[in-house]
Amino acid sequence: MATSATTTHSETFFDEVVAATPGNPHLDLCLQCGTCSGSCPSGADMDHTPRAIFALIAAGMKDTVLRSNTPWYCVSCYYCMVRCPQEIHITDLMYALKRMSIQEGLYHKTGAPEASDFAGTFIEYVESYGRSFELGLATRHHLLHHPVDAVKMVPLGWGMWRRKRLDLTPKRIKGIGQLQAILAKAKELRGAA
Repeated sequence: MATSATTTHSETFFDEVVAATPGNPHLDLCLQCGTCSGSCPSGADMDHTPRAIFALIAAGMKDTVLRSNTPWYCVSCYYCMVRCPQEIHITDLMYALKRMSIQEGLYHKTGAPEASDFAGTFIEYVESYGRSFELGLATRHHLLHHPVDAVKMVPLGWGMWRRKRLDLTPKRIKGIGQLQAILAKAKELRGAA
């Protein structure tokens, strides 16, 4: 009787990233063409371009990737995804890397250590009001992380308010209950995954 050899498959960092990204991000199709990096409005602020991040993922450099500021500087404009010849879900990958960095406790060691707090505040406003509240977001961020610099923001805020570009109080969207139900279901599904 022949016995079959059992092989064990060790999950690579590449596999972890793909598994942490909703759907199929098509990361395996990356040609390293640089279209994503050249399209990114935040590319100059990133310590690694998106293309470099994908190469680091493929090389298994988990610590370097999860300590990178790149995902935190992604502004979710989707321009990279629109232009990608391989239709890689770049923005979704950036969100997955943010979540992984938080789970591993490495986000404080990135070039953007405050980004997680900023993102959390933004999400709180969206969950409560259905939209961001810029004055509250900027005020909380500066008071928590740069209290001295908060005073420097007053002229900008005053100018925006005078031009009716800044609300002094948050405004709730119509149908906020529907949005909150959708967000609750998304959290429930994420917890079940």
